[in-house]
Amino acid sequence: MANAEREERPERPGESDGTAHLFRALGRQIKVLRERAGLSQKELGLAAHCGEDLISAMERGVRTPQVDFLDRADDLLGAGGVLRAAIPDAQEARNKARTRHPEWYRSYAKLEAEAAQLYVYNNQSVPGLLQTEAYARALFTQWRPLLSEDTIEKRVADRLDRQAIFAPWPSPTFHFILDESVLMRPIGGRDVHREQLRKLLHIGRLRTVEIQLMPLDRTEQPSLDGPFTLVTPKGRQQVAYLEIHTYPRLITAMEEVRVLAVRYGIIQSAALTPQESLTLIEKMLGER
Repeated sequence: MANAEREERPERPGESDGTAHLFRALGRQIKVLRERAGLSQKELGLAAHCGEDLISAMERGVRTPQVDFLDRADDLLGAGGVLRAAIPDAQEARNKARTRHPEWYRSYAKLEAEAAQLYVYNNQSVPGLLQTEAYARALFTQWRPLLSEDTIEKRVADRLDRQAIFAPWPSPTFHFILDESVLMRPIGGRDVHREQLRKLLHIGRLRTVEIQLMPLDRTEQPSLDGPFTLVTPKGRQQVAYLEIHTYPRLITAMEEVRVLAVRYGIIQSAALTPQESLTLIEKMLGER
């Protein structure tokens, strides 16, 4: 993708079939009910078992509410059945919705959504599945060539939407390895940085997720070439995905995937344990 502004822009929820107004109206209702209940977006997210970023995106109408969220939120917000009544329409609109991602990304996005296991290594930035809304927006705002405001908001919404993969049960299993340098770079400024570290702690404590940090004091680092992801779709063999300067490559050749899997194992063995990694993040936040 040589020029990001030329890509086909994925739709917001319902945009392709004219039901965007449904999700905007539903988002406004959720916001009014939340404020009436005296809850912040973070408090509602914790109570409804989802992230603060996702609450924000739903209230702005750029994220389609999940059925289980509407069901839980109806009780949490004292909606008296108002949100549950919207479930059939929301579900129908979700089923009609066209895929959100640009053509160059769709093959991987489909595999990610069907994953039973996901292994992600990154030495450049926090992976999209772990990003806060503010961190994602800061990355896209700094993109060159510059993106339009509409494109930035669309990219942010699409990135947050991918994080719904953590919600279902049974959930896929996730493993992330991040270079320590990634967490030392305050993308978006101090407040955005701290919020991002807190999100890593929150997700890293989920039973289905392990996060390991590769400390800077290691004298050997077998994968300085760049990030990569290993995906095992349900009932299928493992594949790998690389993306450099937005040029994607989906790797299905077994030998190439094997090489990356071996590399991932070497990095994992040299990284801090998941508990040591969470402790280091707490120290970065001044909580230890």
